[in-house]
Amino acid sequence: MADVVCNIGKQKIAELCGNTTTVAPFIYLAIGTGVTAAASTDIQLEAEITTSGGARGVATATIEGALLNTLKLVKTWDFTGSVSVTESGILNASSSGSLLAHSVFSPYNCVNGDSLALTSRVTFS
Repeated sequence: MADVVCNIGKQKIAELCGNTTTVAPFIYLAIGTGVTAAASTDIQLEAEITTSGGARGVATATIEGALLNTLKLVKTWDFTGSVSVTESGILNASSSGSLLAHSVFSPYNCVNGDSLALTSRVTFS
């Protein structure tokens, strides 16, 4: 999975560091069905899943790495229908919000009763 840190996410991190505006934490993970390659100019997922148990939600956030410079987010979805998950994103709101990172990957085909655990990491260097 290739994560792309998005321009809007970089802007929000700079605003947070400079205390120039109130920025909500990037603690939400979303999944989708989009297949277009992730780009730094993305501002949302291509096709975010909001049904069949795939709604965006708060992830468990931890800081890790030898330099404590990696944000790790973990979330599990329980599906109530069939869906092919092909993208994920880190955002700072339960709806809309700013996109920190976007990934597009090979399909994970989920059916009713399946669970999908997603771990996303962003390393600041």
